[in-house]
Amino acid sequence: MKRSAGELLFAIAVDRSLDKSITTQVYAAVRQLITSGALPSGKRLPSSRTLAKELDISRTTALSVFERLTAEGLIVSRTGSGSYVSNLAETSKPERSLTVPPPSAPPSTRLADIIADASPRFFQRLSHPHKPRAFITGLPDYDAFPLAIWARLTAKHWREPRDQVMGYSDAHGHPRLRAAIAEHLRANRGVSCDTEQIFIVNGAQQAFDLIGRVLLNPGDPVWFENPGAIGARNSLIACGARMVPVPVDREGISVEAGLRLAPDFRLAFVTPSHQHPMGVEMSLRRRGELLTAANEGGAWIIEDDYDGEFRYDGRPLPTLKSADTAERVIYVGTFAKTMFPALRLGFYIAPKPLVSTFQRISGAFLQGVPSSIQAVLAAFIEDGHFATHLRRMRDIYAGRHAAFHEAAGKHLSGLLDVRNSVAGFHLVGTFGSPTMNEDKVCADADAAGLAVSPIGRFCIERSNVDKGLVLGVAAIDQRTIRKGVETLASVLEKNWG
Repeated sequence: MKRSAGELLFAIAVDRSLDKSITTQVYAAVRQLITSGALPSGKRLPSSRTLAKELDISRTTALSVFERLTAEGLIVSRTGSGSYVSNLAETSKPERSLTVPPPSAPPSTRLADIIADASPRFFQRLSHPHKPRAFITGLPDYDAFPLAIWARLTAKHWREPRDQVMGYSDAHGHPRLRAAIAEHLRANRGVSCDTEQIFIVNGAQQAFDLIGRVLLNPGDPVWFENPGAIGARNSLIACGARMVPVPVDREGISVEAGLRLAPDFRLAFVTPSHQHPMGVEMSLRRRGELLTAANEGGAWIIEDDYDGEFRYDGRPLPTLKSADTAERVIYVGTFAKTMFPALRLGFYIAPKPLVSTFQRISGAFLQGVPSSIQAVLAAFIEDGHFATHLRRMRDIYAGRHAAFHEAAGKHLSGLLDVRNSVAGFHLVGTFGSPTMNEDKVCADADAAGLAVSPIGRFCIERSNVDKGLVLGVAAIDQRTIRKGVETLASVLEKNWG
């Protein structure tokens, strides 16, 4: 069957009320597209029959337009192939175009000012590179992912009936994926929830933004771990929250300090399984205090379990949500760490009193995550591949943590005090000398080929927070870790003063 081909020219408007002929209008419009470069040299035009049908003009008019353009040398006809924009069209473009220079400094927006004030030096998130290096944070090991299995499941999905794979996705999430997540969380994270409580979103960041917009009014106080997760912080600021930096100690967020700073808090953001970035786990005592404070104050808690699946000294810690008998915790999870970032898949578990609210919000304006990705991930979990992958990655990451500690013991003693790590993707080290400058060390490390993050980048307020570095070890092999530690030691020695 012969198919219509050539560039779509629906933008051409024909006004039959004008004195100018239709032939002249269409000719002038196509000529302008060619000479402006919108239709570049070599671009195929639709046939005269197709053009006539799409613009609702006669074929005689379309042929007349093509003849005039051919006579000018702007298009050429190729027998059996069609009409194309000619090379001569390049010489018909204007040599210069008038441009208006932008203002020297764009006017600042209120949101940008708020985020900048929250962290004057590092308010913008740094982009992750596509190619990992020591010691980039937040990236899993791409090479260890079972891509062949994923490709097979993807191909199988696209052989399903077209109405199942090509239609609009459910705004709340694919039913199979929601059920698979619920089953996984019950068995592996101690979270018991109904499928309808789970909502699928485009990554954890969308979850934070949605939760903030639903639960917060402008100016509402939010307890936020200091130091804490940059992306979540910026999402909540964008919702109009008044951020209350609450210090973190060896037991996690200080509930006592939070009550002293903002007893009327509306929301608390915490990472209890592996505090981001300091790496401590929230003690059972502190968890009880936080749940009690939220229940008594009518506040909500966001539990970001960003890498809680990865613990290397035994079973993963129970979640805060598993102890939430008062339904105050909103649990947020992501597949960026357990799978790979390009999935752009996350989820949150709404407390039962909020389920209907989030259902209305999702149904009203969310477009939903692409259903194909959700269906493939559901099959990946249901068939046991997800559990197998997690088990394998725990072993790999445990070896990389051990390799770093071994190398650090040899080369970083006295330069960087690295805290023992038994979970997650990164480690934290504090400077051996109080005179070291985080920014200078990071700049020198970058020049030496390393990607290190200063602790200060994660702080809303720097007082009483140690200076040091956050170092990712998940995305690189043990040989790269050892070599990176040696390079880091040289950088630190250079900055010793």
